[in-house]
Amino acid sequence: MYTQLSMSIPKALTIAGSDSGGGAGIQADLKTFSAFGVFGMSALTAVTAQNSLGVHGVHELPPEFVARQIDAVLGDFGADAVKTGMLASAPIVRAVAARLRAHRVERLVVDPVMVAKSGDSLLQPDARGALIAEILPLALVVTPNLDEAAALAGMPVETPAEMREAARRIHALGPRAVLVKGGHLKTDATDVLWDGRELTRFDAPRIESSNTHGTGCTFSAAIAAGLARGRGLPEAIREAKAYVRRAIQEGVQPGHGVGVLRHFIREW
Repeated sequence: MYTQLSMSIPKALTIAGSDSGGGAGIQADLKTFSAFGVFGMSALTAVTAQNSLGVHGVHELPPEFVARQIDAVLGDFGADAVKTGMLASAPIVRAVAARLRAHRVERLVVDPVMVAKSGDSLLQPDARGALIAEILPLALVVTPNLDEAAALAGMPVETPAEMREAARRIHALGPRAVLVKGGHLKTDATDVLWDGRELTRFDAPRIESSNTHGTGCTFSAAIAAGLARGRGLPEAIREAKAYVRRAIQEGVQPGHGVGVLRHFIREW
């Protein structure tokens, strides 16, 4: 019975940075995987000295060691879905892309992390081109917020119409689908999904809350968890959006700065 259970549980891998404050990065990803009943695994790209007030330091891991972690996990456990978060530098981006191709990862969620909630940079300037060239073409879905969509699409993204155009431009870079997140819109928090054929809107009223650190990490991890459980992409996004909304609503403020989501929400 134990062997059968251990072989059947959905598995997901996060390739991202560590948030020592516990609200974002691999910490948020692993909590989210667990909340969805998915066995979570991790490959660290960087370690941050971080709290609710900001990022106080970043130590990148050697690209070859990042690659070794991915090989160790996927060579033994495999993964039903993989997500990437903070990739930090161009050499790390290239190392991650090489291993994802080698292991023929199909369900890849790319959260193009560029800047922390505090405004601190989490992606070196020369890494953006590598991310576009090496990682986006491997993605089942890429999940930029408005600022990240603007950087990837090369245009301002501040309105629903600009979100739709940015999604089309980013899709032309190679991912199978693009989800432009509207959490920073001044109106409702509407997300837009473009898969090259159909445009799908995910509407939700705005939540006014200061407990939002780790929202992007949690959303992309929840999508990956849904994919690992066999959900189609639109259904995985709907479940993830509902989960994130509840996690924000029940968020907490453990430090002196930006609050965090409650990943193990009541009645989930």
